[in-house]
Amino acid sequence: MGRNTDRYPVEEANSLWQVYKTVPFFKVVKNFVVIQLARYTPFLGMKNWLYRTFLRMKVGDEAAVALMVMMDVMFPEKISIGKNSVIGYNTTILAHEYLIKEYRLGEVHIGDEVMVGANTTILPGVTIGNGAIVSAGTLVHKDVPEGSFVGGNPMQLIRTKEQMDQENKT
Repeated sequence: MGRNTDRYPVEEANSLWQVYKTVPFFKVVKNFVVIQLARYTPFLGMKNWLYRTFLRMKVGDEAAVALMVMMDVMFPEKISIGKNSVIGYNTTILAHEYLIKEYRLGEVHIGDEVMVGANTTILPGVTIGNGAIVSAGTLVHKDVPEGSFVGGNPMQLIRTKEQMDQENKT
């Protein structure tokens, strides 16, 4: 239940100084422009089209990405959002980490009918299972089980799928 990232050691200065050896400059510029346009557009259909067409993200039908969501500017194609999911205001979804002695890349899989609260940060290499709820302001640093409710920093399991199912019955 950790994070699934690939690690790439660097020899010279910290990995961020070597960013354009890992991703082309013009790809980053294009991604930045598209992401900024999508962050401010209130039209969900247009936003999803921008993500699919120009960033090569997998975005399910009726996925709703709120205003100001910041997708990974270098590797957005490593992000997938399932159908009928909601990504809350000002959330950041990262598929890379540039560290001192290495950089890491990891796919982010957000399942179907997932609710991600506002101001959440999702780190590379995590999977958020179908039907999960992520509380606002959460740092998602490991996988989230299907149907569960998580929150906090560090993220903690608040209710399991079974507890959520029981609660919904009453």
